[in-house]
Amino acid sequence: MDTQPSVKTSEAQAGTLQMTYEEFLAWAGEDIHAEWVNGEVIVHMPPKDPHQTLVAFLDRAIGLFVHISELGRLYLAPFEVKLSPDVSREPDLVFLAKEHLDRLTPERIVGPPDLIIEVVSDDSVQRDRVGKFDEYEAAGVPEYWIIDNRPGRRRAQFYHLDGSGQYQSIPADAEGIYRSKALIGFWLRVAWLWEDQPDVLRALAEIVGPDQVAEALRRAVEPSK
Repeated sequence: MDTQPSVKTSEAQAGTLQMTYEEFLAWAGEDIHAEWVNGEVIVHMPPKDPHQTLVAFLDRAIGLFVHISELGRLYLAPFEVKLSPDVSREPDLVFLAKEHLDRLTPERIVGPPDLIIEVVSDDSVQRDRVGKFDEYEAAGVPEYWIIDNRPGRRRAQFYHLDGSGQYQSIPADAEGIYRSKALIGFWLRVAWLWEDQPDVLRALAEIVGPDQVAEALRRAVEPSK
């Protein structure tokens, strides 16, 4: 007998949906982008093109950098991060360093990843800047980016945990460059975030150098010896 809650996505979007974590796992499935916090389900509206364009750029640029540098793994939403017994999130992008791969299961990351990136949507402003900020800080996520590329808003905020477990804002330098702590050697020119179609290969060539990109491509196509 099917015991899953008989609630459709549209119904969840219309109001608050309450269920246990076990019910949430049975209900959500892989085709619904939803999060579970303190017994409440949050179903995400489909993102708009600027949001998806920026997420895709970050996914490709950081993903290639992580691959070339052999730093760990990068995950794109929807992929669950179980931060605590009461909080399950699906951030836009999640980086897990190779020394913390013991936190990875086939279904989810259990515990804090090394970096979380959220790209703000119209319905996520409060969630990303307040609710998730507090949750990621409390869970001990070392680095958190909040990027808002909506027209007329353009704002990038970068946070690192300090020695007391509190997030401190880390601004870009005088040249508009932000340097990640979790992604060793990775830096980001903030102006790239506001381009209509950011150029992944150009960005990666600037970050690691064209020779290293070419070498990585050469190794990828060489037959195994």
